[in-house]
Amino acid sequence: MLTKKIIIGSVLCLIASMSWGAMFPVAHLALQQIDPFYFSFIRYFIVGIILSVLLWFKEGKSAFRLEGRGKALLFYGTMAFTVYNMSVFLGQQLMGESGTIAASIMEVLMPIISIMVLWITYKTTPKKYMFTSTAIALAGALLVITNGKMTFFMMAGQHLFPLMLIFAGVVGWVIYSMGGSRFRDWSILRYSTLTCLLGSAVSFVIVAIASSANLLPVPTWQTILSIKYEMSFMILLPGLVALLSWNLGIKLLSPLNGILFINFVPITTFIIMAFQGYNISVYEFFGTLLIIFALIRNNAYQRSTTRQDRAIKPDLTIHKKETFKDSFV
Repeated sequence: MLTKKIIIGSVLCLIASMSWGAMFPVAHLALQQIDPFYFSFIRYFIVGIILSVLLWFKEGKSAFRLEGRGKALLFYGTMAFTVYNMSVFLGQQLMGESGTIAASIMEVLMPIISIMVLWITYKTTPKKYMFTSTAIALAGALLVITNGKMTFFMMAGQHLFPLMLIFAGVVGWVIYSMGGSRFRDWSILRYSTLTCLLGSAVSFVIVAIASSANLLPVPTWQTILSIKYEMSFMILLPGLVALLSWNLGIKLLSPLNGILFINFVPITTFIIMAFQGYNISVYEFFGTLLIIFALIRNNAYQRSTTRQDRAIKPDLTIHKKETFKDSFV
């Protein structure tokens, strides 16, 4: 029987994943009117203000102290709220409508990317099933991105740069997620708020310098008002609600269980795009199924391995506090 904790955690992760899935079709509409750099900056600048008000009332002025962790917070904030957002939305805009699907699919690859990052960072060799799952997921992603057309490789120069931008952005979010394990003594609201503020500060410096050099057009009020509905959605759901819901949901379920909900990102994206009139091809459909299968397969093996380890060393694992690294290795 499901406990209250599992139910709440599942609902929170589902809300976050579906919000992110809806994010890309909505962003596609907004990016036709505004530059992706200003779009990203304005979005999280407002999210940062909202989070700051919540943190002030909940934890007080002292919660804004960096406590000697300013560099780490700046780094993780930059990875999430500058690198991730600006890279993903720029790549999506450059690819056009197909970029909406590509960005959504890259989100689903986060667990696999996490494994690779941990391999490089902690020198922990992934198990055999992780390599197999990665290969299956990449095959699925390739089907979606190419749409089954070999001409994609002949035109790789036109697609490679935006795809690499999206991939770099997703890696940035993975690094940000891993950074949360270094702030376990802080509340989720505090970590989210301070990283968002610092990341937004970096984004401001980028758009200010680029605009002064005439590399980026400064959006007019008319431009901003033309996307008021899209921006409101991006701020409230994928920005504010999803961020807090995902972090809390993962904490309740553990990364091992909560990460499965990321599968709902492309499903939600495809459903919304279908309503918008986009015809989903057979290659895109089955490619997505391959990715979901790879992630479920990988998670199932992880569960099995964890149970075996606990059966062999019960005294060492029963009271062990799970870390981000433990969740994927």
